[in-house]
Amino acid sequence: MSDETTPKQIEQAGPDALRILWADGHECLYPVRLLRLACRCATCIDEWSGKPLLDEAGVPDDVRPERIAPVGRYALRFDWSDGHDTGIYTFEVLRALCPEAPG
Repeated sequence: MSDETTPKQIEQAGPDALRILWADGHECLYPVRLLRLACRCATCIDEWSGKPLLDEAGVPDDVRPERIAPVGRYALRFDWSDGHDTGIYTFEVLRALCPEAPG
């Protein structure tokens, strides 16, 4: 793992944002709904075709993580307020989803 994909600090930044400070000093503030919509699990994305299965309109605007748990040393798993809990977000994917370009 590189410093770009190694989180130094992960914290909830209010009910609708997640903050990750990466080991290279870059900070990302993620709108949590963006993370929910980016889920790549088999319920949200067809495993064979890659076709999106998640209906964005079906995800509440106020969706939020109720629990965030590490998966080994490479990912996070979220229990979402809409009942979804099967997606694993690798640190590489989270860094790529960062709304701010590295500075």
